Amino acid sequence: MSITVLQGGLQSTIQDLGRNGFTHYGISASGAADKLSLRIGNLLVGNPDSFSGLEMTLTGGKYQFNKDAFIALTGSEFKVQLDGDSFPFNKGVYIRKGQILRIDGTKNGARCYLCLRGGFDIPKYLSGTTTHIMSGLGGLNGRAVQKGDELKIGTFEKISQPLIIKQSLDTNYNIIRITSGLQYVWFDDSAWDSFTNQYYTVSENFSRMGLRLEGDPIQSKKGNEILTEGIPLGAVQVPGGGDPIISFVEHQTTGGYPKIANVITADMYKVGQLKPGDQFQFQLITIEEAEKLRLKQESYIQSLKYHD
Repeated sequence: MSITVLQGGLQSTIQDLGRNGFTHYGISASGAADKLSLRIGNLLVGNPDSFSGLEMTLTGGKYQFNKDAFIALTGSEFKVQLDGDSFPFNKGVYIRKGQILRIDGTKNGARCYLCLRGGFDIPKYLSGTTTHIMSGLGGLNGRAVQKGDELKIGTFEKISQPLIIKQSLDTNYNIIRITSGLQYVWFDDSAWDSFTNQYYTVSENFSRMGLRLEGDPIQSKKGNEILTEGIPLGAVQVPGGGDPIISFVEHQTTGGYPKIANVITADMYKVGQLKPGDQFQFQLITIEEAEKLRLKQESYIQSLKYHD
C-alpha cells in the first residue's frame, strides 16, 4: 500500500542518513539536511534510526494515506492539519486509511520530516535511498515528489516500542560552532575577528548544495584561489567576494576556494534548519571540544534508543 501525493510542496524528497563511500566518484553523501530530526522521527515510530523519511523544505505538501499507518513529524514546526484538525510534532500518531495530511509553511526553521512505521519502500542506489537532487540519483527517480506520485510504505517486523521523548537537547540556533579550516592561516587576526564577531545572514542563494552568507566581507591575505582539493561537509569557503559559503549535504566534492573553517558535526543539523533571512554567529572551538559535543549528541540518541 502507499501514500498518494496530492501536492508535493516546495521540495519534498526521500532522505536517509546518506550515501557514503562514493566521494571519489564525485558523489557527495547527501542524506537528510537535519539528520538529528530524521533519526528522532524514526525512533518515535519504532524504526531503526537509519530508515528513510520524507524531508520537506519551507512548505510540505498534501498526502493521502491509502492504508493505516503510524507516523511522526519532527524537525522545525510547520503548519499541519490531519483532515482539518491540528497535528502534533515529536509524537507518534496513528493515521487511518483515507485520511489526508496537509503540511503547509514553516513556523520557524527550514525543514521537517515525515517518518512512518516501516519506512518508505524505496530501492537502494549506491548503498542508500537518499535523493541527490543535483545529480538526479536515488530516492523517487532522483527528484522531489510531485502530484500523482505513489510513495510505497515499507514493512518492518522487528518494530521496537514507539518512543516518547521526555527530554530534548538544548539548542541555540543563533550560534554555529566551527573548527579551523585547512587554510585558516590565510586569514589574519582582523579577518578572524570579523568572521567570528559579526552576525551573518543566510542569503537567497540557499540549497542542499550550500548556503551563501551575507555580511561584512572578509579577505584572505593570500588571495581567494587555491589548487583544487577535496571539500568536506560543512566546510566554510571564502570566494573572491568575501561572503562565506557553507558546503552542505550535496556539496561539490572538490573546489578551489580557501576554507577558513568547518562546521562541527554536532551543529550540522542546525545548518539544515537555516533559511534565507536567518541570522547567526560563528563560534570557534577546538577539535577536542567538537568531539565531546559529537559524543554528547550521540549519547542522547542512544539514550532514546534504549528507553524503558
